[in-house]
Amino acid sequence: MTAPFRSVLIANRGEIAARILRTVQAMGMRGIVVFHAIDRNTPAVLLADAAVEIDGPTPVAAYLDGPQIIARAKAAGAEAIHPGYGFLSENAGFARAVAAAGMAFVGPTPEAIELMGDKARARDFVAERGFPVAPSAIEDDDPATFVARARAVGAPLLIKPSAGGGGKGMRIVRDLALLEDEIARARSEGERYFGDGRLYAERYVEQPRHIEVQVLGDAQGNVVHLFERECSIQRRFQKVIEESPSPALTPEERDAICEIAAGIARSVAYRNAGTVEFIYGQGAVYFLEMNTRLQVEHPVTEAVTGRDLVADQLRIAAGQPLGFAQDDLAITGHAIELRLYAEDPARDFAPTTGPVLAFRPAPGVRTDAGIVAGGQISAAFDPMLAKIVVHGADRADTIARADAALAQTVLLGCVTNNAFLRRLLADPDFRAGQFHTGTIAEKPELLPDPPLTDAARARILGASALSLRAVRDAADAVPPLHAAIGTWRNL
Repeated sequence: MTAPFRSVLIANRGEIAARILRTVQAMGMRGIVVFHAIDRNTPAVLLADAAVEIDGPTPVAAYLDGPQIIARAKAAGAEAIHPGYGFLSENAGFARAVAAAGMAFVGPTPEAIELMGDKARARDFVAERGFPVAPSAIEDDDPATFVARARAVGAPLLIKPSAGGGGKGMRIVRDLALLEDEIARARSEGERYFGDGRLYAERYVEQPRHIEVQVLGDAQGNVVHLFERECSIQRRFQKVIEESPSPALTPEERDAICEIAAGIARSVAYRNAGTVEFIYGQGAVYFLEMNTRLQVEHPVTEAVTGRDLVADQLRIAAGQPLGFAQDDLAITGHAIELRLYAEDPARDFAPTTGPVLAFRPAPGVRTDAGIVAGGQISAAFDPMLAKIVVHGADRADTIARADAALAQTVLLGCVTNNAFLRRLLADPDFRAGQFHTGTIAEKPELLPDPPLTDAARARILGASALSLRAVRDAADAVPPLHAAIGTWRNL
């Protein structure tokens, strides 16, 4: 098959840049990456056919500088730009600018990005077309009555920034007497993180599960789903373990939720890869949001369906049809993705940094990594270092393979969550498929004991010295009975 393009520039970094580069080169195209100086010694830069340096006031600002990246792409002769995830991937203005510069944007249309990128607007759009959403109040509808309408929905409530993501600004309200205070806090966080204080409130599902469905659409109007992933194992709304298929769904529920996702994608004439996310619990399923990009957890879908989603994205961006139909897709086995983070679970998952003294992925397992030995782990970016993706015959087999992969993964130079992930895999509730988005917070036994502070260590050493002295004094003392009977014991 003819390659969709002659050359593709990857406007991202870390593991996703390396993962996209692998497919670009496998399809016979020239892979170009951009990089900030801090990323000079990373897999994508080392393996690319060409690497062009970008700069900015901060490393993050460099990767967000759309005009600079487009200029570099034009100069390098790229015919398309793949944005990966994060950074510019859901920026409609960037997508338009790429097209205006005569290149293909490997992603959906700017119109789809704008519609689904606004959480409140997307939710409204979906509800108007009859898809299930939780009872809610949207501030945009009537700011003057937002609090009263939120109160009428009833507790528990979930307050979210309209322009939000990643769990920032989200508040759960179980006592309506606190509603106005929590709204003020959520608005403040929305303004701080997203520059937009608009909110919406919806009924909160207790012990919810997070289910998401992968969809693909082409410019010819073909839309398919590639089944679901479950992403309920989270800490502070950040995903830790993903798997496909979900252990929570019956076959009938799977068919229903996947058809809803495909229907939503059709309703926006969706093109390229996207993910429709749902909250599932108490027998109900509600639309949560749609992410108009490649997801971090897409490899578990690739593992169980056999599709290369990046290859599909590139063909769609070139105007080619999907080339397969819904009936051609099926789930084979089970897959789990483990996110290896540079963070310390014993310190409330605080990010860690340091040199990469050694890195050895587990043999025989797919590991999408953004680090190599000799590199440096910086605090400038998200702490995710690598994704370990395991495919097995069934869920129990996959869990066993996942634990073995973690045991064989070597990373020296900084604290990671490797041991924490192994505790999660060993947890009886996880193995039974009985968990929800709050499981990690409810299981402090999964966390290692925090390291001692210097003051605590000094107190323990002092107490130990006193105890040792007391034992020695007791051993040297003449027992009362001996004192009473004189020296007969020495006879």
